[in-house]
Amino acid sequence: MTQTPLLPDNEPIFNPFAQPSLEDNRPLLIAGPCSAESLEQLRVVAARLSQSKRVHLFRAGLWKPRTRPNTFEGKGEIALEWLAQIRAEFRLPVATEVASTEHVEACLKAGLDVMWIGARTAVSPFAVQEIANALRGTRIPVLVKNPMHADLKLWLGAIERVESTVQGPVWALHRGFSSYGMKDYRNAPMWEIPIGLRACRSDIPMLCDPSHIAGRRDLLSAVAQKAMDLGMHGLMIETHPEPEKALSDPEQQLTPAALFRLLDDLVIREEQPTEVQWSGLSSLRMQMDSVDEQLIELLASRMTLARQIGELKIKEGITILQLERWREVFSTRTEWAKGRHLNVDFIQKMLEQLHKESIRVQTEVQNRGK
Repeated sequence: MTQTPLLPDNEPIFNPFAQPSLEDNRPLLIAGPCSAESLEQLRVVAARLSQSKRVHLFRAGLWKPRTRPNTFEGKGEIALEWLAQIRAEFRLPVATEVASTEHVEACLKAGLDVMWIGARTAVSPFAVQEIANALRGTRIPVLVKNPMHADLKLWLGAIERVESTVQGPVWALHRGFSSYGMKDYRNAPMWEIPIGLRACRSDIPMLCDPSHIAGRRDLLSAVAQKAMDLGMHGLMIETHPEPEKALSDPEQQLTPAALFRLLDDLVIREEQPTEVQWSGLSSLRMQMDSVDEQLIELLASRMTLARQIGELKIKEGITILQLERWREVFSTRTEWAKGRHLNVDFIQKMLEQLHKESIRVQTEVQNRGK
């Protein structure tokens, strides 16, 4: 299947995904409304975004997979014509989300520049494979959002399915993970998951979607900065001329003017240190390596004590789980952490993992004694 270009070949539109150096475009910025609501709405946003050389790609959702029925689910194929007009008039490459083979075929026919697979679709290997098959042989860039739940292998698998069929670039797009009880963010960032993906596949460029992570305008800047500090290659940020009137996700969209202020405040640091910077880092990292070695030794000693405690519990006929002792450990260590100005949430998570491992070790000891 081939793309039908919207413009003649002698009128190319700059495509940031085709550039050899990602650093030349960092941060690569994808911006536009959550949903395409009307041609006029898209034109208002595109007119403002096109005035800035910092916006590389115009986005708009055409098919919106909403949680509940009888809500705005997008304008569908009719809005492809609107995106075509935006592309031609404002010289911006355009992108949208696809969730089925029908969506892919319609977008290819319309000549869209980029497509992305959303979080709700990425959870299903069957759905991703169908989309990958529909894209087979094309050179169109594809972004793959993380699945809604925190599963690194599922995300990586979705990327690999698309990589196996397309000839164009395939990028990862971090948008956070669904989590019960979230107080601040709409979707938990869980930065360790995208870091894990980059660790095992450093060749895959990584973008971040602060809009869906934050879910609130006041948190967007902090999330975007965090993504840049982690060395991500770009951002996808939702932009609307009148966010409070948006038909979908009004709380997380910015006006173009607010988007530009956010970009002005971003601090972009170099991924690779200079020789002088490397010298200073090397010294500190050597010290950190030494501390880490000591930590491993201490953890090994703690697990040795856990085994000895397990053996004593067998001898005395005591249950493995001792709730009062666990509450004491959790409380006292948390206070120790506060006294040393450590992040309490981090320490409590670490304590929970230590307790879980101690229970496992003691259970192993008891099972061996049966």
